[in-house]
Amino acid sequence: MKFIYLSTIFLLLYSKLFCQINDKDLLIRQLDTIGKLDQMYRNQLDQIRIKFANDSVKQKAELQKQFKLINTTDSLNVITVSAIINQYGWLSADEIGEDANSTLFLVIQHADLKTQEKYLPIMRIAAKNKKLNATSLALLEDRIAMFQGRKQIYGSQLAWNVQTNKYTIMPMIDPDHVDTRRADIGLGSYTAYLIELGIVWDIEQYKKDLPQIEEWHKKIISKNKSKY
Repeated sequence: MKFIYLSTIFLLLYSKLFCQINDKDLLIRQLDTIGKLDQMYRNQLDQIRIKFANDSVKQKAELQKQFKLINTTDSLNVITVSAIINQYGWLSADEIGEDANSTLFLVIQHADLKTQEKYLPIMRIAAKNKKLNATSLALLEDRIAMFQGRKQIYGSQLAWNVQTNKYTIMPMIDPDHVDTRRADIGLGSYTAYLIELGIVWDIEQYKKDLPQIEEWHKKIISKNKSKY
C-alpha cells in the first residue's frame, strides 16, 4: 500500500514537471514535496531502533522493511530531480530558495553510486560558483568514497552496525587531522558533530578499531556491489 502511495505521488510530480517545466513556483513546491518524502522514512529509523532495542531479530527485520521503503522513495525521487538538473543545471538557493536547493543535494546524496558519480562534476562546479554549499559537496565526496571502498575525508559517513547495535564511523584518512580538513571547508568540529549523533569521539580507540572497521567496510561493499 505504501509503495502505491509513493508511486502515485511520483507520477503526479513527474507529470507536472514536464507539463509546466517553466513554472518556478511549481518547481519549488515539487521539490518541497520531494524533500519531505526524502526525510519521512529516515526520521523513523531511530524510533524503530529504540522500540526493538531488546529484540535484535525483530529490529533487523523492521529496519530491513524500513530501508526498502527508503530505497523505493530514493529511486523515485532521483528520476524527478535528475530531470530538473538535466533541464536547468544546478539551481542555486538564490534561484529556488534554500530548502529546494537542499533537496537537490539530498536526493543526489541518497542516490545510487552511479548517479552520484554522474552529477559529482556538476556539483563541484556548482560549489565553485557558490550555487552549492561546500559543506554539502564534502558530504557527497565522503559518501562516494565510502561506496567506492575508499576512506572518507571529513568523517561524515557513519553506518548502523547490527552486531554492536550502534553507529560505526566508517574508515577515514588521517583521523588525527580531521578537524583541520573539516575547518578548511566550513564544517564544525568533529567532536561537536558526533555529539549531535549521541557519540563520544575517542580518537585513540577509533584508531585501534580501524583495522576491524575496514574489514567490515569491505564486507559491506562486497555485499552491496551490485547496488552501488
